[in-house]
Amino acid sequence: VSASEFVEMFVGVGASRVRDLFERAKASAPSIMFVDELDAVGRQRFAGLGGGNDEREQTLNQLLVEMDGFEPHQDVIVIAATNRPDVLDPALLRPGRFDRQVTVGLPDRRGREAILRIHTRGIPVADDLDLEGLAAATPGFSGADLANLVNEAALMAARKNKKIVERIDFDEALDKIVLGTERAMIMSEHDKRVVAYHEAGHAVAAHFSPGTDPLRKVSIVPRGQSLGVTIQAPEEDRFNYSRAYLLARLTVMMGGRAAEKLVFNEMTTGAQNDLKEATLLARRMVGLWGMSDEVGPVYLGMGEQHVFLGREIMQDRDVAEATLERADEAVQRLLREAMERAEQLLRKYRDKLDALAEALIAEETIGQEKITEILGAPPVPSAAPAAAADSV
Repeated sequence: VSASEFVEMFVGVGASRVRDLFERAKASAPSIMFVDELDAVGRQRFAGLGGGNDEREQTLNQLLVEMDGFEPHQDVIVIAATNRPDVLDPALLRPGRFDRQVTVGLPDRRGREAILRIHTRGIPVADDLDLEGLAAATPGFSGADLANLVNEAALMAARKNKKIVERIDFDEALDKIVLGTERAMIMSEHDKRVVAYHEAGHAVAAHFSPGTDPLRKVSIVPRGQSLGVTIQAPEEDRFNYSRAYLLARLTVMMGGRAAEKLVFNEMTTGAQNDLKEATLLARRMVGLWGMSDEVGPVYLGMGEQHVFLGREIMQDRDVAEATLERADEAVQRLLREAMERAEQLLRKYRDKLDALAEALIAEETIGQEKITEILGAPPVPSAAPAAAADSV
């Protein structure tokens, strides 16, 4: 059953349906009852506006009564699923109710490879298709994302009247999913040159910053809302992030704006998304992970995702205004220093920047081998997490 089916406009209908469901389960015991999207009825009670006669709360109360856990020898197991365990009522999680929690996370590299093998069984793929390499290029993908990737790759091959699906089709499908569909757009030569230097700035900063992930592709083909993109791919899944890696990420994000200033002595609107992502990352470094000297190892809750609407209408701040001012100064300092590091790198490797930008203007999209040919072998990497896509 889906939990949303319990909730009706008329008060009492949901509670009645819960009673009926449990009576059916007991009558056919031993039985297993599965409730999907439990948060539809299991949200914390009195979490905002509304009184105790709310239909959702009546349904939840009936569910708690049916699952009181005191009746012996009833062979009924209740299983539920939700993506929001943080909003569930504490009474639902007590012993005798949902007292076992299994967290189903995203698959790791080996898991993604196994999932890809399952989804590619029914389609004709090339014999030399490297599923292990494809799994490595898709960190953070869920099973549904991987199924969608295989489907998109098959569509790509079908449009080209191919009989088999090759790695290039999977690469194009991955770019479409992550970056968006290519869009036709006529840019002036000046705008094309600006975008090329912007993306080359990201690429040079990423290539020569210690500890960053290897570059996979640089493109000035407009996709989705972006005018160009620089893609990095991790060599392995990472679950912990060092301060050095995060500082390098900030440097890479500022590489596009730094290239515009260095080459054209001008700033464009193309860095909007870079500045947004860099500011969010800097706020998390200061307010969540305690990585600034101004504030120190203190948790401020800055940069956190908002809790679901209604849990707390008014939230008391436990942080002094002076502390928040120091935190803002720390965020600004991190961003300024990242900009300075990016400018220093681009000045140092100006010849590489020019060569990569000219290659982008000529070819529009450059792969990993061509990037290495232009920029040279990357410096020896230190431990470095996570994939990234920096877009104009």
